[in-house]
Amino acid sequence: MAFWDNFFKKKSDSASNAVNRIKFVLQSDRSGLPPETLEKIKNDIISVLSKYVDIDTKELDFNITKAPSDGGELTPALCANIPIKGVKRAANNDKVSKE
Repeated sequence: MAFWDNFFKKKSDSASNAVNRIKFVLQSDRSGLPPETLEKIKNDIISVLSKYVDIDTKELDFNITKAPSDGGELTPALCANIPIKGVKRAANNDKVSKE
């Protein structure tokens, strides 16, 4: 069994982090924003959403793509896939499951 585990094991955290960093740098190039600015935007979005919902920070996916503008030309667009684990109640911040 150990033989097969070598073929089917998941990427290490460091490899996964390296891939995410490379993706972020490429997205920075597409958008024209420095990577630090994109990272601040991502952190701000996470901070604001965390006030209202519990999010799965391990499964976040932020991408810069090209989308048509009103004028018809393609412009950078931020697309975020943010899994929500539960919604927080406004009155006393008790969690409500999203099930």
